[in-house]
Amino acid sequence: MSLRGVSFVFLSVALRLSAQQALQIPKTWDEEMLHEWATPIAALSVRPGHFSAKEYYASPVDNYRSYPVYAAGREPAGYFERLRKAKPEPLIQPAGLKTKAEWIAAGKRVFEESDIGSFRRYEADIIEEFHLAKSARLARLTPRKDGTIPGARWVVTDRGLALGAENCTQCHRRALPDGGVLDGPGMSDTAAFFVTGMIATVPGLSAVPLPGDSSTTGTWRSFAVPWLPGDIHEQIKTMDGPALGRVFLASIGPDLTPRWSGSIFYPAKIPDLIALKGQKYIDATATHKLRGTGDIMRYAALVSYADISDFGTHRLLTDAQRKIPFHLPDEALYAMALYVESLEAPANPNPFDARAAAGKKIFERDCSACHTPPFYTSGKLTLAEGFTPSPALLREYDVLPVSVRTDASLAMKTRKGTGFYKIPSLRGVWYRGRYLHDGAVTSLEEMFNPARLDPAFVPSGFKSIDTHRAVPGHEFGLRLPAADRANLIVFLKTL
Repeated sequence: MSLRGVSFVFLSVALRLSAQQALQIPKTWDEEMLHEWATPIAALSVRPGHFSAKEYYASPVDNYRSYPVYAAGREPAGYFERLRKAKPEPLIQPAGLKTKAEWIAAGKRVFEESDIGSFRRYEADIIEEFHLAKSARLARLTPRKDGTIPGARWVVTDRGLALGAENCTQCHRRALPDGGVLDGPGMSDTAAFFVTGMIATVPGLSAVPLPGDSSTTGTWRSFAVPWLPGDIHEQIKTMDGPALGRVFLASIGPDLTPRWSGSIFYPAKIPDLIALKGQKYIDATATHKLRGTGDIMRYAALVSYADISDFGTHRLLTDAQRKIPFHLPDEALYAMALYVESLEAPANPNPFDARAAAGKKIFERDCSACHTPPFYTSGKLTLAEGFTPSPALLREYDVLPVSVRTDASLAMKTRKGTGFYKIPSLRGVWYRGRYLHDGAVTSLEEMFNPARLDPAFVPSGFKSIDTHRAVPGHEFGLRLPAADRANLIVFLKTL
């Protein structure tokens, strides 16, 4: 072999080893990384607890591919019978993945196909209902443009064919007008939520079994804050079905969800995963640090099947419920996290014109300290009104020690109550469609409307069961002349 050939071989080996090192897979449930990952609860001054790594990895591995469920008359010929006879296939096969691009492509499959394992149903009657898709409750649903039923997946398992519910795509995939989809933002309709409710037998908002709970107890357990005097969630125990249903339905909408450890009274906007870029924390209230790919992996595991729900001396789960039912392979979560990190906003249709240029000057003067380019966030935290962090917290967290006086309920009266709100990214605000942490307003024009501070205001987004309420806080820009406000909005739509 020539010297040139030897050099080429060594270069190829070096490049392959370099790629392997660059793609070193973190452990999802790593004790050292978990130690100070969660942000302390403001009212308790303690971090939420977590399962041990031993408990996590002792649970069964779940690694099944899943497939779409079609509406009546839309299923391809022979599709269901092929699935019924099929053998299980792994959701991810790491041995065949050599490059980062291949891992990202595998992560897209994990994002699209992973289901909520605890919700799987094997009973013949519900399998038949969704296969034929002719029941009255399914007939009310509008299928997606490709003919599939939102929220539902067929899962070929070792036990046979199961009906499952979408996991990632249920909340973080938006249907586009042209029939395509965009991964990352919140959902554009709520049909998938209702389909999941039809499939799941787990009470409340839990993603894991809650043996021993009635529907009412499970709902209470989803949101209860037992250390808070006068906790609003205690009334769930005595609310009748219609009253609870009204509050529950008011907390669910496009891009809006109460979530486990959240609240039906103080719901949170579904975050846009694309906007994680430039952030140092996860969740509107910065419940967890975002230090890299591994934290995306463990957060996905946490909310899907591994939340112990311990808060100091307060244990929200019974001994029978305090178990991890399964876990995804680290490789699957790693691939999914790489895919999330690769997500980009759609092409912006809004031109940068003279009005946008004028708005940019206003932005640079008044807004850029908190919403700093290129990600249009400083990544810092602000204070919920009424919260005074300790010196230790101020040393550990990147805090701008002021409050913008938005509604403090989520950050102070729920199990996500860290006392903080993170400064959101403004990249892509033109397509998101809900603003503030509770999604109370649904347009930039409404956000910059001074009338929203009036108690008689009727917000277009979340308003609970009331028809009107003030939308307080983040008053920056409300006192600008009308022309300047309009130009600022034009600029924001170009981001």
